[in-house]
Amino acid sequence: MAYFEPDFLEFFKELAANNHKDWFDENRKRYHKIVKEPFRAFVTDLIAEIQKEDARVDIGPSDAIFRINRDIRFSKDKMPYKLHVSAIVSRYGKKDKSYPGLYVHLDPEHTRFYGGLFRLTPYQTNDLRYAIAENTGKFNKLLKSSDFKNTFGEVHGEQAKRIPKELKSAAEKEQLIFNKNMYFFNEQPAELVLSDDLLEKTMACYHAAKPIHRFFEKALFE
Repeated sequence: MAYFEPDFLEFFKELAANNHKDWFDENRKRYHKIVKEPFRAFVTDLIAEIQKEDARVDIGPSDAIFRINRDIRFSKDKMPYKLHVSAIVSRYGKKDKSYPGLYVHLDPEHTRFYGGLFRLTPYQTNDLRYAIAENTGKFNKLLKSSDFKNTFGEVHGEQAKRIPKELKSAAEKEQLIFNKNMYFFNEQPAELVLSDDLLEKTMACYHAAKPIHRFFEKALFE
């Protein structure tokens, strides 16, 4: 089924040129009808599909969906609204971004599905590095699987200049040990949001990320 109408994309194009409270207030009913409510319906169905495979994902859409309002308190960019909608479906939803999950980002330029680990604590980063060093073969096999490669390509993330000296030998074989975080994404045309197979494509990304997410879970939370 199609969750969104073409006006979903048009709304954000217009918001980009009118990113202020007066315009948003004038278009608030439109926002609720063509953006907020359809996105909530989509995320609700996405959670239900994922729960069929992982009952630990015991969250509702409000636990997953990020607000459209930007936090401008410490930003030089004072535009009050985001130009996209987004949600993260995981065991803890948006409350814990360090837990591996599927992050969905929809905007008028592209549709993106992210996986991986964000905002790790120094202790978590250390645990992950040792897990990769001790299981380099398994880790590489997961990243080189055809499903992962065809869906996400490669892993991204900021790298540290220094790591514990006992990991340097392993890091020569696997450069991702230097990473402070690890993420990957699949990018599709913006028009995917208007298609009948949006949920199916989203779940395909969930399945492609599932093995490496399981590796991350064991490394950090078990």
